[in-house]
Amino acid sequence: MKKIYFTVINELVYDQRMIRICGTLSRQNYKVVLVGRKFKGAARLQPHDFQQVRLRCRFVKGQLLYIEFNIRLFFFLLFKKMDALCAIDLDTILPCYWVSRIKGIPGIYDAHELFCEMKEVRNRKHIYRFWKKIERFAVPRFKLGYTVNLPIAQEFKKMYNVDYAIVRNIAVLDNEKPQAAKTGAFLLYQGAVNEGRSFETLIPAMQHIDVPLIVYGDGNFMEAAKKLVEKYNVKSKVIFKGKVIPGALKKITPLATIGFTLFDREGMSNYYSLANRFFDYIHAGVPQICVDYPVYHEINAAFEVAVLISDLSSENIARQVNMLLSDTALYEKLRQNCVAARSVYNWQHEEKKLIEFYNKLLK
Repeated sequence: MKKIYFTVINELVYDQRMIRICGTLSRQNYKVVLVGRKFKGAARLQPHDFQQVRLRCRFVKGQLLYIEFNIRLFFFLLFKKMDALCAIDLDTILPCYWVSRIKGIPGIYDAHELFCEMKEVRNRKHIYRFWKKIERFAVPRFKLGYTVNLPIAQEFKKMYNVDYAIVRNIAVLDNEKPQAAKTGAFLLYQGAVNEGRSFETLIPAMQHIDVPLIVYGDGNFMEAAKKLVEKYNVKSKVIFKGKVIPGALKKITPLATIGFTLFDREGMSNYYSLANRFFDYIHAGVPQICVDYPVYHEINAAFEVAVLISDLSSENIARQVNMLLSDTALYEKLRQNCVAARSVYNWQHEEKKLIEFYNKLLK
């Protein structure tokens, strides 16, 4: 049985994409190990068909964390037997490159995004230069890889002359169809509370919306988001619930009235994004307010599941939310389209590309 190691720097419990990927390959008779970082106070690991390992670090943020984790990851991997090694994003790519070279095994790069084009990276000159040097060194040496959509794959081809496959972030299709009835109206944001997610305009927009916003997630913008809530006096309207495990979140999402998939226009990573939450809302039958960026636009043209917006001002966000709340005909149309889109956009279809990639490589 072929053994594949996957490496991430984040907490394993909440990583839905990696749970799907590792689960799929485990069911294809690969022995799969997912390696991540142990967070203080983290939830217990959930049982899966694959092995999970969390490495402890003394540092909790900044460059020292990345350096420490990469050193620990290198020595952990160096003494493990494996047939292939996959780095998830740029922050684990160096130990995977060197270990794959030392062992003479295939090294694979799974690029969830254009890492150096994220707002929190590109707006900090020293941080940007640090990661760009790593990217320029490592990515051209990873000829095997895949990413989440065609525009990002094209950017990697243009920058580094690598031909990466495409495996999108799509939810697993279950047998239960979303129900029309909602127990109580609320707006939902789920996912990373990070820079570039338009909280600077979403939170003040809540001054003009009578339905509460519930946020499930955490990230580097959480403290700033809470300060915005205080500044705009919307504490009764914006509720932060923190992280919840994917199984629990899957039960919560269908109860929402409207979801949000918002990203600042700044940076190619946001502009070419394809967020997990976009498909999570679709599978839950929840219409959403979504940015009118290329990949979302393409999908919405096939199945109108969202109100797409280019103007991310607070005034426009509030206007579009209130419009969708009041226009019952449009709301029901979007909801029905979500139900129809599930049969086309689902992991059961998408995982075939992943299986083909690894079977071609290892079998």
